[in-house]
Amino acid sequence: MNKIAIFISGEGSNATRMLGEFQNSRSLNVQLVYSSKANRSIEELCNKLGVSFVYLPWHELSKTELLARCQKNEIQWIILAGFLKLIPDTFIKRYPKKIINIHPSLLPNFGGKGMFGMHVHEAVIKAKETVSGITIHYVDGVYDEGQIINQFPVSISPNDTALQLFEKIRVLEVNYFVKTIAEVILAKEV
Repeated sequence: MNKIAIFISGEGSNATRMLGEFQNSRSLNVQLVYSSKANRSIEELCNKLGVSFVYLPWHELSKTELLARCQKNEIQWIILAGFLKLIPDTFIKRYPKKIINIHPSLLPNFGGKGMFGMHVHEAVIKAKETVSGITIHYVDGVYDEGQIINQFPVSISPNDTALQLFEKIRVLEVNYFVKTIAEVILAKEV
């Protein structure tokens, strides 16, 4: 059984999908969800499913305590699902190539500190790009610079707005993020 922790900072839509998809899996099990912002709906879902839920603002949280909780729960993989904080080196050393993130552009373009959510889509539209997409990658301690696992592109029409691009990117996330995570983790079992 691969034990997974999910870190979130937003509404948790990707976390909700993972919790649902992996709930009855024999190989993938979400043990812990950490949120850097209050999230009552994810907390309630975790309570319903018997998954540990931790909420503390990142600046108040002892990173050592969170790492200890991950180790106590025998976490093997950490998935960043809309998590906006830089992962400390202590996590990178403990979980090398075991922390996975999703980014709403085709890295290395439009990545780095401050490039998240609508900021990314607005920058892509402003640059008059014709293609964007999602990048699923390992986390290496620098924002959006870890080794790329896979990318999924989408075309941008000349009249698309940042909001329209957001909707296209959301479809890619729904179709590919959870599936790719499962494929990566299960491939490492062999």
